[in-house]
Amino acid sequence: MLRAVGWARSIPVSYGVRAARTWTREHLESLPWTADAPETVDAILVTVSELVTNAHVHARSPAQLVLTWDSHCLHVSVSDEDAHLPAPRDPSTTATSGRGLAIIDALSDTWDAHARHGGKAITACFRPPGGPDPHDGRPLSG
Repeated sequence: MLRAVGWARSIPVSYGVRAARTWTREHLESLPWTADAPETVDAILVTVSELVTNAHVHARSPAQLVLTWDSHCLHVSVSDEDAHLPAPRDPSTTATSGRGLAIIDALSDTWDAHARHGGKAITACFRPPGGPDPHDGRPLSG
């Protein structure tokens, strides 16, 4: 039986990324696997920072942050009011931005961006170490 839990919060531009990270960390502490997976927790927090920053800076809108644990993946989803779907880019070594999606790609197990009414959402999936692969149901190797 699949049991899911989730949390949602709007992060106004005035609150900033720190509020999103603190809120996320508090909810992660309620999940049984996070105490044994500090690297995954750190990856989730960096991803939240990147996605909320993108919503605030590029979309100039509040970020709707949703965390969902479905016993296979922790899904981190951030929606904003900009309908433009982002695409990964290869920034120059002197660029001061443009690395967010590359960071999310490196840290998460999977991610996607999709249009939604009035904007877009970017969702990244994080599996706990040794947890089942949500795409094939078999335990992860390694």
